[in-house]
Amino acid sequence: MLEIFQYQFMVNAFIAGMVIAVLASVSGSFIVLRRYSMMTETLAHSALVGVAVGIISGTSPVWMAVAVAVFSAWTIEYLRSYFHLYSDAVLAIFLSGSLALAVIIVSLAGAFNSSLFSYLFGSILSVGMEDVIAISVFGVAALVILGLFYKELFFIAFDEEVARASGIKVDWLNFLLVSIVAVVIALSIRIVGTLLIGALMVIPTISALRYRQGFGRTMALALVFALLSVVGGMFFSYYFSLPSGATIVICVLIIFIISLAANRR
Repeated sequence: MLEIFQYQFMVNAFIAGMVIAVLASVSGSFIVLRRYSMMTETLAHSALVGVAVGIISGTSPVWMAVAVAVFSAWTIEYLRSYFHLYSDAVLAIFLSGSLALAVIIVSLAGAFNSSLFSYLFGSILSVGMEDVIAISVFGVAALVILGLFYKELFFIAFDEEVARASGIKVDWLNFLLVSIVAVVIALSIRIVGTLLIGALMVIPTISALRYRQGFGRTMALALVFALLSVVGGMFFSYYFSLPSGATIVICVLIIFIISLAANRR
C-alpha cells in the first residue's frame, strides 16, 4: 500500500495537499462562522478566469489565478463594506459573471483541453516541486498571520458591529482574511480543482460544528477532518485512477454524513 510514496509526484501531491488542508480548514472556520461560505465558490470561479488568461497567454495559470482571485476578493469586500450591498447579492454577481467571462475567454481561444480540465477538477500529476515550495512558503506565512490576529478575527466572526465599536480595525482585517482565502483557493486548484475547493474549506468546519465544541476545538476538528479527507482522497485517486479533487470531496462528504448521524439533536 505504501508503494504510492515511491513516486515523487505523489510525495509532492501529499505535501501540497496536507498544507492546503491545514490552510483551508483554518481560514474556512472564520469564513463559515461569518456566514460567508459562498465566498469560496465565488473566488474559485474568479480564479478560473485567471487560469483561462494564463492558458491563452502562455503565462503561469496558477499565478494568474492568484492575481485575479485576490483582486476579486478585494472588489467584493469593497462593494460589501463601502457600498453596503448585500453579501449574497455581491457574491452571486461575481460568481456568475466570473464563470461567464472564463468560458468566453477559453472559447475564443479554443483552449478547451485536458489542461483546463485538470484545473477544473484537480490533477495529482500536475503538482510539481515549485508548487510544493510556493504552497509551503505561503502556508507558513498565512498561519503566522492568522495566529497573530486570531482573537480579532474570532471577535469579528461572531459580531462584526461590536468588534468595530470596540476599536478593532474590522475593514482592514476583513480585507486581510479574504486575501488569504483567495490565495489559498488559487493555489489549491492543482490539487482539488477550481470547482471543488470550496467544499474543502467549508464542509470540514460544518462537520466539526456538529460536535458543539468551543471555537478552538472546532477548528482543530475541522483540521483533522480536512487532513483525513485529503489523505483518503489521495489514496483513492491513485489506486482507482480517479480525479484527486473529486475523491477528496467525497471523503469530506462522508465525514459530514457521519458527523450528522452521530449528532442528530
